[in-house]
Amino acid sequence: MTGLADADLNGTHRTFTWGHTALESEFAVAADGTPRLVRLGGTPPADPEAALPLVELTALGHGSGWSGPRFTGTAFGARLAYRGHRTARHGDWERLTVELHDPATGLTAFAELSSPDGIAVLRSRVRLRNDGTEPLVVQSVSSLLLGGLPSPDALDVHRARNDWLAECRWQSEPLRRAVADINVDAHQHDSRAALVVTGRGSWSTDGHLAMGALTQRDGGRTWLWQIESPAGWRWDLGERAHGSYLALNGPTDAEHQWRVRLAPGEECATVPAALALGSGFDAAMGALTSYRRALRRPHPDHTALPVVFNDYMNTLMGDPTTEKLLPLIDAAAEAGAEYFCIDSGWYDDDTEGWWDSVGEWLPSPRRFPDGGIRAVLDRIRERRMVPGLWLEPEVVGVRSPVAAALPPDAFFQRDGVRLAEQGRHQLDLRHPAARAHLDKTVDRIVGDWGVGYLKLDYNIVVDPGTRAPGDLAPGAGLLGHARAYLDWLADVLDRHPHLVIENCASGGMRMDGATLAVSQLQSTSDQQDPLRYPPIAAAAPTAVPPEQGAVWAYPQPEFDDDLIAFTLGGALLGRIHLSGHLNRMSAHQLGLVRDAVETYKSIRGELARAVPFWPLGLPGWTDEWLALGMRVPAGPSYLSVWRRGGAGELRLSVGHLAGREARAEILHPSAATAGSALWDGDGLRVSLPRTPGVLLVRLTPGG
Repeated sequence: MTGLADADLNGTHRTFTWGHTALESEFAVAADGTPRLVRLGGTPPADPEAALPLVELTALGHGSGWSGPRFTGTAFGARLAYRGHRTARHGDWERLTVELHDPATGLTAFAELSSPDGIAVLRSRVRLRNDGTEPLVVQSVSSLLLGGLPSPDALDVHRARNDWLAECRWQSEPLRRAVADINVDAHQHDSRAALVVTGRGSWSTDGHLAMGALTQRDGGRTWLWQIESPAGWRWDLGERAHGSYLALNGPTDAEHQWRVRLAPGEECATVPAALALGSGFDAAMGALTSYRRALRRPHPDHTALPVVFNDYMNTLMGDPTTEKLLPLIDAAAEAGAEYFCIDSGWYDDDTEGWWDSVGEWLPSPRRFPDGGIRAVLDRIRERRMVPGLWLEPEVVGVRSPVAAALPPDAFFQRDGVRLAEQGRHQLDLRHPAARAHLDKTVDRIVGDWGVGYLKLDYNIVVDPGTRAPGDLAPGAGLLGHARAYLDWLADVLDRHPHLVIENCASGGMRMDGATLAVSQLQSTSDQQDPLRYPPIAAAAPTAVPPEQGAVWAYPQPEFDDDLIAFTLGGALLGRIHLSGHLNRMSAHQLGLVRDAVETYKSIRGELARAVPFWPLGLPGWTDEWLALGMRVPAGPSYLSVWRRGGAGELRLSVGHLAGREARAEILHPSAATAGSALWDGDGLRVSLPRTPGVLLVRLTPGG
């Protein structure tokens, strides 16, 4: 463990620095002996007494220094004193570990910070070890704290509502609206108010994305964060010492019934959190996108970006049969699909319905009478596509034979009662029997049947969690299961390295950074209305890199050409997930689909390294015009522009190309009458004469 550097701040505080050229940081030890992050990025250092301690936590018998909803001012936060630090480098990542210790209890905390070279993102988690002689019941632990931010008067806060069929809906407001000015000087006390946003239950992003942002109102700096929790999480913002603070947490006792008992010698760790910096929201999101790519598990799918056809959305809707699938398979191949995923229902052979009987994951003889499901999978391969199947691995229907075959402790439980939700039990992947059951299932489907794509869905939510033997509280059990689930996914991919996994939970209800770091694709929504999908598609890159964000494109034979183009165009800057009754289309209509797919294939290699920007700002749910851009480093920029109403012409600012020559080229739709796009030297002038309308435009610098 390295000691403090000789540097001195204001003549009183010991300091040390760490980072790289894109993320310089400075730490100081305050008068109470606690280390604090006083500078992050290019800003001047904050007063160490105004900054927050590097770690805050609460434990039974050791509460806060004051009451209120804020996660600051804890008793431990003021006692965990600096004991040393060490640095290391692993591949392209710089790492820093700061050790803190509380002599009163013997608790040792390790703040583990990391950052990938050249990317302005700080990742942090905290590890606790009980070096004392008595057990300690921990109720909350910070993942990342940052104080010394500008006054709430100067900041806007951004958060994203994330609801079923209406994902990624960002909204902003002045931070001062949530944290009133109480005249701190008159009271000699900081405000107790805080803006608190939480995620609860086994749907990690139900209600809000596990994200947020602060922007300086003068157009300056942006702080953008994500909490990488597959279960509960919380962030709060408030006022401290005439400035603002940010506290990022995983689950807590108060919000999630999360508690952990640390016996002497035992350890626990928080979920990680990441903070991106930028000169504006788009710049910070670009840094976060690059960080997400650096963090995730390597996989060939991230650069190949094959086109997936899925038979569910607005098509078979969970009712696949050999008779229905064969013509769809042929049509999907003609349209240019490279994967074909049979969605829910392929296992359904129950006259009472499959919802509460799932769990065995065996194909239905009734649905696939001639040659079984293997004959259909063979047909997919014959048409030069990779076969895929839908699976909901974590649930077992209450009528399923698996519910009786597995031991009781293999399921979520509380007070000795097995939990049931919507006619389903929830497997606990910490139990070896639950894991063995799923390993056998996947190895049969992938290893024996040759399936190369799994859409893993999850359509129930359990709140607050499970209390299995050894769990102190349900929230701790939920986080334990969620971590075990991700560990199981990683193990599956180790055994089947070419398998592609799509993460889905009723669309985007589990769109968190921890899961995205393991899976290859992320479902963005279950939205069935093509006119309501554009704001989801346009905002999805805030939550997921474009090459992982699965966006439905479900053209139908009853659509006119404009609506077919509109439905397809919304997916071309993400990961196109084709559906629709293509087998019933005319040759002309199928040609429109094929043209859009070929356009996507021509640009997808660049999407895998592009970063997003929003020329009209983040989309509103009812906006008549929406726009999403993708900027390729040292390459072109792409713009998807949607019109759902309003006047037929619009000018879009493209700041990184302002004042430069550029050539504007419409890539989609192919019809010359669909609209126009003209670069005027500072922005793009777009005309879409009809609604609904869409254009995909490529802007090439230099003409």
